[in-house]
Amino acid sequence: MRTITEPARQVPVVHETDVLVVGSGPGGLAAALAAARCGVAVTLLERFGCFGGNITTVGVEGFAWYRHEQTVEAGGIGREFEDRAKAMGAAVPESQSLSYELDSEGFKLVADRLVQEAGIHPMLHRQFVAPIVDGDTITGVIVESKAGREAILAKRVIDATGDADVAHRAGAPTHKTPVEHMQAASVMFHLAGVDKAAFLQGVKDDPQTYGDWSTGEWTVETDGKEDAMFSPFLAKPFARALKEGVIPAHLNTIGGTWGAVHDTGEMTYMNLVHLAGCDGTDPDSLTRFEIEGRAQAMHAIEALRRYTPGCEGVRLRNFGMTIGIRDTRKIDAVYNMTEADVRHEGRFDDSIGIYPEFIDGYGILILPTTGRYMQIPYRAMLPKGVKGLLVAGRAIGGDRVSHAAVRNMACCAVAGQGAGVAAALSVKEGRALDDLDLCAVQGVLRGQGVRVD
Repeated sequence: MRTITEPARQVPVVHETDVLVVGSGPGGLAAALAAARCGVAVTLLERFGCFGGNITTVGVEGFAWYRHEQTVEAGGIGREFEDRAKAMGAAVPESQSLSYELDSEGFKLVADRLVQEAGIHPMLHRQFVAPIVDGDTITGVIVESKAGREAILAKRVIDATGDADVAHRAGAPTHKTPVEHMQAASVMFHLAGVDKAAFLQGVKDDPQTYGDWSTGEWTVETDGKEDAMFSPFLAKPFARALKEGVIPAHLNTIGGTWGAVHDTGEMTYMNLVHLAGCDGTDPDSLTRFEIEGRAQAMHAIEALRRYTPGCEGVRLRNFGMTIGIRDTRKIDAVYNMTEADVRHEGRFDDSIGIYPEFIDGYGILILPTTGRYMQIPYRAMLPKGVKGLLVAGRAIGGDRVSHAAVRNMACCAVAGQGAGVAAALSVKEGRALDDLDLCAVQGVLRGQGVRVD
């Protein structure tokens, strides 16, 4: 590969803070709010023009679609996202659970309000490009924007990029799922022009279940209790479209779930496009699959028009701002979570929150309907080899099946809140992140409404 040598340059320090959170998805937003509520100076860095990450920029509105009568959750900021969205008119009842579906556009306003109320310093439209490292300690980051190259200094940094970008570039050991085994990426989209009454009547006349997920190209492992439960699943229109040549024969993975149907004729959170082989850390791969995903969405819409009641006049309303990535890098943490932890109610002395027994990915679907739950260990957010850094969200340490649990947005919020409190106490007490009094961290989390054990 050819290279060029850039000239040395002085980078201006444009901001200094106690806790810097890089990435504002459910994990990063929760981390920033939790840290700010502990009374330290917090800065939230985001490459797009809004906070919320997967919720807002990708358009994933089903924040807690796993919730049922006996589901046990951590509470805390993750639940606050849902409650605040509902109070601000940015949520509707979710179709398959006892939760509220977040409006991807309205949640931008919810996140703005939460950030402003907490006194967080917002820094939108800045892309993280490099860590600032002194020896083995991270002391800030370099960003690029319309303003050029800038430096932000911080006493503690939380990597909430989803891809462990900060940790990886700072030299912490990470591992990336081989591309051929990564969970598929998705291009989310929203529709207009749906006849709500006719569509819901069609759903009533031919109700689908989670057992129907194991059709065509997909085989889904459940524990049996999920199979007869209602699911907002769409497969038959696409199977018919394939048979009749409306969809090209090679596009046999189109299918999935719909979200909310509104009186206005909008149907949101269409999770129908699944793109195997997309590497979320490779911009060329992202480019290819953004384009391919939009093309597949239009095939899906045509199939809905032809074969789904109430969708005869449907049209595209909008795509998510960016492709949705489920699976890339994870850190090699002080403790890496295991399949046994998420399947068999893992318990840890350093728990920073709990998460219900919900596994969704790699061909596994386990729903939390019996009151079982696991704990999230603080050590899973501590990368090896780099001081002053925590990793929150889906990049925390763990194996393949554990990732299918902790990648979910509500669990990212649990980890983020724990990371935010830990980073704040580390600053206030002048103690290293790997030398904190975890009982004190747990006490603050309980005070913030989190169930830790």
